[in-house]
Amino acid sequence: MSARGSKRIDGRAMSRPEQRELVHAVLRDGRQVALRPAHPEDEAALAALYASLADRDVRLWFPGVGRRGAAHLARQAAAPGPFGHSVTAWENNDLIGAAAYQGLGSPHQAEVTVAVTGRWQSRGVGTLLLEHLVSHARLRGIESFHAEVPSGDAEMLRVLADLDLGGTPISPATGLTGDTEAGPLPGSRDRGDVVAIELPLRYDDRYLEAVAEREGHADLLSLRRVFAPRSVAVIGASRRDSSVGNAVVRHLLGAGFRGPVYPVNPQAGEIAGVPSYPSVSALPEVPDLAVMAIPAPAVAAAAEECGQRGVGGLVVLSAGFTDQDAARLRSAVRQYGMRMVGPNCIGVANTDPDVALDATFTKRVAAGGSVGVLTQSGGIGFAVSELLHSVGLGVSTFASVGNKYDVSGNDLLLWWRHDDRTKVAIIYLESFGNPRKFARLARQLGRRTPLVVVRAGGSKAAQRAARSHTAATATPAVTRDELFRQAGVVATDDLAEAIDAVAYFSCQPLPAGRRVALVCNTGGAGVLAADACDRYGLEVPPLAPATQEALAAMLPDTGAAVTNPVDTTAGVSAELFGRVLETVAADPAVDAIIPILTPTAVTPTEQVLDALAVDSPVAAVLLGQPEALTVHGKVPVYTSTTAAVRAVSHAADYAASRAREPGTVPELAGIDSGAAKAAIAAFLAEHPEGGWLDGPALEAVAGGYGLPVAPSTVVHDAETAVRALTALGGPVAIKAVVAGLVHRSEEHAVIVGVESADDARAAYESLAAQYGDRLSGVLVQQMVPPGTEMLVGCVQDASFGPLVQVGAGGVTTDVVKDRSARLLPLTDRDVRDMIGSLRMAPLLTGFRGSPPLDLAALADTLHRIARLADDLPSVIELDINPLILDTSGCTAVDVKIHVAEATAADPYLRQLP
Repeated sequence: MSARGSKRIDGRAMSRPEQRELVHAVLRDGRQVALRPAHPEDEAALAALYASLADRDVRLWFPGVGRRGAAHLARQAAAPGPFGHSVTAWENNDLIGAAAYQGLGSPHQAEVTVAVTGRWQSRGVGTLLLEHLVSHARLRGIESFHAEVPSGDAEMLRVLADLDLGGTPISPATGLTGDTEAGPLPGSRDRGDVVAIELPLRYDDRYLEAVAEREGHADLLSLRRVFAPRSVAVIGASRRDSSVGNAVVRHLLGAGFRGPVYPVNPQAGEIAGVPSYPSVSALPEVPDLAVMAIPAPAVAAAAEECGQRGVGGLVVLSAGFTDQDAARLRSAVRQYGMRMVGPNCIGVANTDPDVALDATFTKRVAAGGSVGVLTQSGGIGFAVSELLHSVGLGVSTFASVGNKYDVSGNDLLLWWRHDDRTKVAIIYLESFGNPRKFARLARQLGRRTPLVVVRAGGSKAAQRAARSHTAATATPAVTRDELFRQAGVVATDDLAEAIDAVAYFSCQPLPAGRRVALVCNTGGAGVLAADACDRYGLEVPPLAPATQEALAAMLPDTGAAVTNPVDTTAGVSAELFGRVLETVAADPAVDAIIPILTPTAVTPTEQVLDALAVDSPVAAVLLGQPEALTVHGKVPVYTSTTAAVRAVSHAADYAASRAREPGTVPELAGIDSGAAKAAIAAFLAEHPEGGWLDGPALEAVAGGYGLPVAPSTVVHDAETAVRALTALGGPVAIKAVVAGLVHRSEEHAVIVGVESADDARAAYESLAAQYGDRLSGVLVQQMVPPGTEMLVGCVQDASFGPLVQVGAGGVTTDVVKDRSARLLPLTDRDVRDMIGSLRMAPLLTGFRGSPPLDLAALADTLHRIARLADDLPSVIELDINPLILDTSGCTAVDVKIHVAEATAADPYLRQLP
């Protein structure tokens, strides 16, 4: 239906604020819809939506309201007021669905309604609308939704249960009563004709996994027209062999693409032996995919023509777009619900025999294999293609995403999650549009598929000036590396290292641990390998006595070594070298073997290589081979000991990461986010430029999240300072409160050990004389008993989200620089790893007879900081230094919180870029 009063939403007839609010998402059938908040001008469209519903739907969705009441609901949805919110769904210019919540008596509870027009029901529109409502409400502090659903509306009961906010899918047999196969829907109360449901808005792993599953299923369908098309048009195909368009046509034909290939060129009748057509409109059928190799100024018009014809996917190879051309291209892609790779890319490939797609202009047609390739740089894409070919490794899926106007790295992670042909993936990305979603998707895929990432962009200068110790450490390299670590990806520093790791993962099983046996035919090679193992964290343990005895019995009496490294001497035969490897592989203390071969005139190298296949993970070294890397049978053969050792180390790290329990984010008691948000809002209303909190605002934020701050009070004259000393019980520290003053100790703004009234007066007067009119008060704080000084804090990274840190604190923190960091979400496992990775960790767990410190209290503080950072995006820096840690708790002595205007965002919300 076409709703009366609807507004154009294709980006050209909308106002700029509306364009900023507009997002697109994919439904379960692969089609796209646009979503945005409702506006007062939408009332007529909403009324038309409700009027279009069948009588049964009106009775079910708005019981006791009827059509006259539905008009009232339309007015309410169009202008929900300060305690409500409405989301609308559009297909082109048609309003197809709406969902809304209205606050109830409690500020933490709201009532929810949803309506979808008839022909769009059962396509996932209602679920998508509810996901966006849940996200908005959660960021507003609402903790639960209340819904009253007629017991006869099995479909709506199923939609609410399938959100996985605490329910389970409802079976058709039991759905009429609000029951599930396991019993009643959690939170539901059956009152005969109405089922009342309470849905807690928990963003736990269960809910996020359900969202990811829905997104993955929808994404997979929408991407099939790009990576598994049934027909392909090449716009800009040319008869010149040297042209990009001609290369794409030849690659498609050379790969044996299973469907028709349609060159599009108004001046050519035939290209590469295939009939050419003057335009997309003239093609005999609607192609699933269009590859564009035309000048950038012509791309947007061609994209619009493709959209009007019904093309589902675009690959835009062109580069050099103006802002206006880029905006028009993006608008066409979204308006017509297409998926697009690029622009400024080298194409896509899928070697699945049922598809046989190679829509690239790489040097050669991609060979089939098990390596997935994702690259943002075309040049890196060319290099990876050639390196894989030189090693003899084939590709499963190849995607050069270029400027990532639409299809991104996250899309490929979703694709590979459902692609059993991809056994290992190599990724090169220069930017992350949604790093937290990338980390979650990478962890999910990494449970079965190793992801090898080439680091990029880590040497950039810090993106903003940092004034706290915590923020000074949060460089782009730190945040990027923490993203990789927590995502469980294999991070490498260059293409050669990445290909070395990919070769190992493609050919060999994962090692069970980090214990390595080095078997060589020359002693010097074993020494080099042992040094490399030490650098990369691999162990070279002595072999078991029985293994050593067996080796001694078969190796020459002179020159051989049997402990580890094993030196067979240069004169052993290939057959004997193989027996040595089999003997070493049987040793229970060996997780992997690195054979190191030096070519000699005595034993043919090829025969020795044939002997490398044993029942243990193997990465071999052939010193002096001309190629940096080859694969012999199923064994990767490197030209240097460092390369082989590094590859095994990456494999051991990945195996440990995959085996490690992910941990959970603990529930925290005593959180009052409302008071903290109110304090920040009041501060920013007075200081719109932002700044450092002090006094009551600082206490409200720190206290709202239960941070263990030493008791203190702010006073404004000497006599009040004396009374504060008496109330706190002394001794106290007296600190100047001065706007913009961050490091008080460096500015001599702290006087410690104040015990008497005279000392308190003198301290106040000294600070007042030092700062004059700049002094807004002094902080009188109870002194904390001695303990270990720690640094804890968080910083908001514009790209990666909150980063939480812990490390050595005190005045020497910048000298020692012993710190560890993690991105959110912060699990209990993350916290244990953070603390355990510090060089000072032995001092915390008990050193030379000293009692262990209260690490549970330190962990609790870190979790509270993480929750604060997640809830309060306006807190751009939080720094506690020192946090005094002892055997019975921890106390924050100096807390700094810097706030600025920021908009809360949901990194897991289902939407397209």
